Amino acid sequence: MNPNSPSRPWWQDAVVYQVYVRSFADSNGDGIGDLDGVRSRLDHLSSLGVDAIWLNPCYPSPQRDHGYDVADYFAIEPDYGTLDAFDALVAAAAERGMRIVMDLVPNHCSNELRWFVDAVDGRPDGPERARFWVRDGRPDGSGDPHGAPPNNWRAAFGGPAWTRLSPTDPQWYLGTFSPYQPDINHTNADVQAMFVDVIEFWFERGVDGFRVDAIRPVGKHPDLPDQPPVPDGTRAVEITWLNPHINFRPEGHDVWRYFRRTIDGYMASRPERDLMMVAEAYLVGRPEVIAEFTRPDEFHQAFNFDLMLAAWSKEGIEQALADVFWLADRGVPPCWALNNHDIHRIVTRLGRADAHHADSLGGSSLSRSTAPVDAALGRRRSRATIAFAMAMPGSIYLYQGEELGLPEVLDLPDDRREDPVFHMTGGAEAGRDGSRIPIPWTTDPSTAYGFSAPPAGGGEPAPPWLPQPDWWGDLALSEQDGVEGSMVEVYRALIAARRDHAVPQPETAELLDLGPALVAARRGDLIAVMNVTGEPVALDLDRDELAGIRPVLASEPADMHTPGVIPPDSTIWLVR
Repeated sequence: MNPNSPSRPWWQDAVVYQVYVRSFADSNGDGIGDLDGVRSRLDHLSSLGVDAIWLNPCYPSPQRDHGYDVADYFAIEPDYGTLDAFDALVAAAAERGMRIVMDLVPNHCSNELRWFVDAVDGRPDGPERARFWVRDGRPDGSGDPHGAPPNNWRAAFGGPAWTRLSPTDPQWYLGTFSPYQPDINHTNADVQAMFVDVIEFWFERGVDGFRVDAIRPVGKHPDLPDQPPVPDGTRAVEITWLNPHINFRPEGHDVWRYFRRTIDGYMASRPERDLMMVAEAYLVGRPEVIAEFTRPDEFHQAFNFDLMLAAWSKEGIEQALADVFWLADRGVPPCWALNNHDIHRIVTRLGRADAHHADSLGGSSLSRSTAPVDAALGRRRSRATIAFAMAMPGSIYLYQGEELGLPEVLDLPDDRREDPVFHMTGGAEAGRDGSRIPIPWTTDPSTAYGFSAPPAGGGEPAPPWLPQPDWWGDLALSEQDGVEGSMVEVYRALIAARRDHAVPQPETAELLDLGPALVAARRGDLIAVMNVTGEPVALDLDRDELAGIRPVLASEPADMHTPGVIPPDSTIWLVR
């Protein structure tokens, strides 16, 4: 919390560390990460200086989408442990001054959720089906009056968005992402009551907030009309996100308001609790839409992915910053992230030969580029970008392994890929497995580079659920811990400097134009300057904006006593 503003909520300027439980640490040698494994590595997170841990879904699940297909919202996936293990993790984190944020998945569940099984077995007009988006089919010309889906919507992971409840049933159910993830109907009173119970259940177990998954399709046009034609050449996985009848609909705001009423009502009787929810939505260049669902009666924050998706160019980065600063000026605390489990890691994205001109969301997106990768350059640029973001107002979310400088693993064998995006597109899309590889803690390949502990009965651990490259140990924590200039030590220094120099500054920032090679922003008495070129750039120290400044941090080694020259692809902080 900002020491100069005791009333500022903890989440407003927190550093939150995202844990993809399955790939973080395996405590029992079965090749799958678990909650006890997370607990065993809390000292590393404490040494980084993080304020909170965000856990990707750890609810029971058939793991068709690795937890985002929830089969029970009130329990823990057996592969990850038990509720007792969860409670022990919450307590151990609290002892170290860290909070827990859970993932909440409201748009869809697993087709193995008891409610959905009951819906399949129920009658067409029964209350069980009213909890989901179930509709009669349309004639398909074969003589079957229900042989075609209710409309032409497509699934985000590929294929049609509608699936028949059974070959003989006249009705179909909507799965915006996949057939095994049926969409939940939040206009239904049973659904609303259940999610109130879910939120309060986890608050009772000590959770301090929720990252709310996939908010954009939660509201649907009540008539479910056909999607208008999309441009020729639109990728299969993009069609859903061009559908105006399912994207950021006004009906979604009703959902977020009852979620917020639940949170506020819970805190009203527990004034010692400071709870929050943050929205996940890939929306770039439209800050006014983010402003709509971060109103005082909806989300506390929304992820700002603008900088994560920007090209390595002055123009692209400044536009990303301008949109976020626009929100901050209107009282919406920014929420930065440069990596997560759904996108290629930043080392690979910014190490691409075309990183400087890649379109953020179009056909040349950095996560789809096939240009050569210079990992060393990618690490320099990633350090520069995280250093810049750490200086900005708002909270920042780190993704496990980014503090080690891990790149995307691009050469996974097809037979080891598990992401439904890969399988539902017939391999046309590689999917997201490359950012989810179990992370390396040591150089020992016999323990999956420290990922897996030996089994209790002896012997070697099982292979990790996704294979690690044979050079993975080169980036292990054991090889970087305490090594000056290593990626992990840079992160530790950044987080400490953020508390000392950035958090006490105002909650807004503004862009400065210091020249064609530089991106600069001022936040009170702190100025962050990033050189986005491959050559050193000298600051014009005669400018009024730079009067009386001194350097306090650099993402690359630099002379910290005489401000002047910024190394290539790097960031410095200057303070008065």
